[in-house]
Amino acid sequence: MTDTDQSDTYHYHVMRRAIAEIDAADAPLTLDQLAERMGMSAAHFQRLFTAWVGVSPKRYQQYLTLDHARHLLRARCSTLEAAQGAGLSGGGRLHDLFLRWEAMSPGAYARRGAGLTIRYGMFQSPFGEVLAMGTEKGLCGMAFTGEVGEQAAWQDMSGRWPEAQFVEDADALRDWVDAAFGGGGAARLHLIGAPFQIKVWEALLRVPTGHVTTYGEIASAIGNPRAVRAVGTAVGRNPVSWLIPCHRALRKSGGLGGYHWGLPVKRAMLAYEGARADAGDDAA
Repeated sequence: MTDTDQSDTYHYHVMRRAIAEIDAADAPLTLDQLAERMGMSAAHFQRLFTAWVGVSPKRYQQYLTLDHARHLLRARCSTLEAAQGAGLSGGGRLHDLFLRWEAMSPGAYARRGAGLTIRYGMFQSPFGEVLAMGTEKGLCGMAFTGEVGEQAAWQDMSGRWPEAQFVEDADALRDWVDAAFGGGGAARLHLIGAPFQIKVWEALLRVPTGHVTTYGEIASAIGNPRAVRAVGTAVGRNPVSWLIPCHRALRKSGGLGGYHWGLPVKRAMLAYEGARADAGDDAA
């Protein structure tokens, strides 16, 4: 593990503990109160948070609230129909991540991974430990283990392609994983799913960083506006969390909805992106 990996993991766990304290509090916590509960000085705690998201802990708390999700829907709800007109390659998500992707054919998916070699490894990320999986064409799975546990994440992901051969080989995936979390280079995806699921995941790829969408908007964007419930199921089955940004899908009310790897992870992702997007706007 590199020094950067250790730093990202440490920052994430500090943030995760702070989120738990914020959730349990009846009112917003002051910097001194949060720092004391983290066992740190106020100055050190402030530096950690500012280094991680670029804003103060006080402002960061605002990004962890339901009101922030509702604000995103009012001010930053993406219009997927418009993005479709420009084509997938014009979406902000692909531009941000230099992302290339390829979908498995329906016939190959029906074979449940037969004849496919999937390499896997454990990595550190800004959102805790992640189990990454990939074929020779790109990443096909990213599961965050902090809330569900490593064993449950492995069973979940490997069970999706039960006929595949799994080989532990973190080095084969490292460049793609590094790119996924802003380390430079290009991230590549190999989408392995049913045709309807892949349509939903393609729509998610068009949601720009710092924006959100709704399950209903996704349903309309894929030409099936009544399939909101099926869209929600497909969003939940997204195997490549973060890169395919299912954390940006919210209920029409502004509620967070569910998240396959735990709501604390979803909230952390939205807060991380929202704070950084606003910090960038302020600097512009």
